[in-house]
Amino acid sequence: MSAAELLALRRFGDGEIVTLAKLVIETAFQPIVEAATGAVFGYESLMRGFDRLGFRSPLDLLDRAHEAGQLLALEHMVNSRAIAAFAALPDFRSRTLFINLDSRLVAEGSDLVERLAGHLSRAGIPASSICFEISERFNNDQLPDFALLVRKLRLAGFKLAIDDFGVGHNGLKLLCDHPVDYLKIDRHFISGMESDARKRHLVRNTVNAAHVLGIRVIAEGVESEAEFIACREAGCDLVQGWFVSRPVTDFSALSPVYAQVARAGGTRRSSSTLDSILIRREIEQVAVLRENESLESVFEFFRRDPKRTFFPVLNANDEPRGILHEYHVKELSYHPFGRDLLKNKLYQKSLSHFVTMAPIADLDTPAEQLLDVFTGMGGNECVILTENLRYAGILSASSLLKIINEKRLKTAEDQNPLTGLPGNRSIRDYLQDKALDGDQLRCLCYFDFDNFKPFNDHYGFHKGDLALSLFASLLRREFVGEDVFVGHVGGDDFFAGVSGRSVEAVQDILERLLSDFAREVRSFYSPEDQLAGEIRGRDRAGHQTKFPLMRCSAVVLVVPEGEVIGEAGQISSRIAALKADAKESDGGLVLSSVSGEMQPAAATRRHS
Repeated sequence: MSAAELLALRRFGDGEIVTLAKLVIETAFQPIVEAATGAVFGYESLMRGFDRLGFRSPLDLLDRAHEAGQLLALEHMVNSRAIAAFAALPDFRSRTLFINLDSRLVAEGSDLVERLAGHLSRAGIPASSICFEISERFNNDQLPDFALLVRKLRLAGFKLAIDDFGVGHNGLKLLCDHPVDYLKIDRHFISGMESDARKRHLVRNTVNAAHVLGIRVIAEGVESEAEFIACREAGCDLVQGWFVSRPVTDFSALSPVYAQVARAGGTRRSSSTLDSILIRREIEQVAVLRENESLESVFEFFRRDPKRTFFPVLNANDEPRGILHEYHVKELSYHPFGRDLLKNKLYQKSLSHFVTMAPIADLDTPAEQLLDVFTGMGGNECVILTENLRYAGILSASSLLKIINEKRLKTAEDQNPLTGLPGNRSIRDYLQDKALDGDQLRCLCYFDFDNFKPFNDHYGFHKGDLALSLFASLLRREFVGEDVFVGHVGGDDFFAGVSGRSVEAVQDILERLLSDFAREVRSFYSPEDQLAGEIRGRDRAGHQTKFPLMRCSAVVLVVPEGEVIGEAGQISSRIAALKADAKESDGGLVLSSVSGEMQPAAATRRHS
C-alpha cells in the first residue's frame, strides 16, 4: 500500500478506527519470566498490525483513537481479545496477564472495570491474574480521578504495575502514593547495565526500596545474557525482553520455561549458606487468607488462633498480597451488628479493603539484608518470604533477631582458635557471594607457607604456632576496610578477598606482606640456621634433605568487573591448580584471570 493510500485510509478511518483495527490488529504476548528459574510468570499483552493502518507504533494508534474519541472502544476491543487469548492458554490459571492502562481513560474508569470484570467472569479468570500497567508517559498526578481508579482496581482484586519506571512523570510519587504490586524498570537503565556502575547502583537501590515496600521488580528490555545476569544480581525478581523472547502472535511458540534464562539463572546464590540454613530453620508457616474469602471467615481464623494478631493474604496465584491485622476488622467484630452487616450483600467491603502491604523478600536473601528490609519502614509485623515469587512463609521480628544472633554465634564458632580469623564456613559463604557479584573487580588471594612442615618438625609446634600468628597479624595489618575479608583455611593456609581495588593496589599489598613475613619469620630460626639460609630435615618420603627458610606463596585469582562465576567451586579448583606455579616462582606470587591467563607478579605489573 502506498503512502498516499495509507493517508487516505487514515483520513477515512478517523471515525472508524475501531472497525478498521478489528480487521488488522493482532494480539501478541511477550513472556515475563522468573529471574531465578526462567519459568514463565506471565505475559504482557501487546498490539501488532498497527503498521497496516499506517501507524509507526501502538502509541501513535492510541493517540489517534483518543483524538477521534474512540480510545475507550479501542481499548475494550484490544483488551477483550487479549483476555480471550489468555484464557485459551493451557496454563493461564498459574499465569498473570499484564495489560497497559491508558491514563486518559481514568474518567471512564468505572465502565472500564465493569466491562473487564464481565470478560473475566465469562472466561473464568480471577481478577488477580490481571495486572494493569500504569505508564509514566502521562502526568497521572493531574488526573483528579486517578487515585480513585487505582483504589477501585486494587479492591476489585486486580494487580498494578508502574511501567517505564524512571523515565517519565512522577515515578517516585506513584511509588509513594499508591499500593502497587510490580515496578517495571525502563530499558534505559537495563541497556549496558553490566558495564555501567551508575546504572547498577541505581537499579540495585531501586530494587531494595521496592522490596521494602512489598513490591516486586521487573527488568524491561533485557536483550543479552550479560544484561540478564546484571539484573538478577541487582535483585530483579522478573525479566522481560528479547533475551527471553520477542513478542509472538503464534501462541503455540510460547514455552513454560526459557532454557537460556534457566541456564544463566542456574548461577543464583546457593541455599546452603549459613544465612539460608538459619532462615529456613526459622521460617514460620502460618495459616493464610485468600483475598477472595469472605470477611466472615476472617473472624473464624482469629477465633481458631487467638494469639495471632495478623494473617498473610494471598491472591489466586499464591502471591502475597499483604497482611490483614486484627485491628483492621476489630471495629466490625465489636459492633453489635457487625456480623449481620458482613452477611448483608449490600455491604460492599471485601477482604481486600482491609489488606495492607508488607515488606517482601526472597527466601535466599542474606540475613542482614532481611533485617534492613524489615526495619526500612518501621512498624512492620513481619517480612513475607517467597520462593520463586510464591509465598513461602514469614519471619517475625523475634525470628529475625534470633537468626542474626545465631549467625554471630556460628561465625564466632567458625573462627580459628589460634589466629581468631574466620574459618572455612565463612570463607565459603564469602566466595559464593563474590562469585556472583559482578559489580566490582575482585581479587581472591590464597596463601600457603613454603617449608612450614620441616620448620614445625625441627622447632616444635609452639614455634609453628608463632609463625601462624605472625602471618595472621600481618594479614590484619595490611587488609583493612569494608571492602576486604580475611580468613584462616586451616594449618598454614590463609585467604583474603578484596573488592573494588585495582590489581596494582592489591599487588603492592601482597608484595609488602610476603616480604615482611619472610623477613620477620627469620627471627624464629637459630642464628646458625639463619646464617646458613636453610635447615636439615626429612622430606615426605622420610629422607634427610635441606630445606630453605620459610616464606609464603600467594595465588591471586582476578575476577573482572561484570564477570560472574556460576559455581564457587571453580574458584577453589583454579587456585589449587596455580599453587605449584606460585611456589616455583621467584617472588612466590602469581596472578591469574578466571579464564586461565597467568603471569608472574612482576610480569603482570609490567603488562599493566
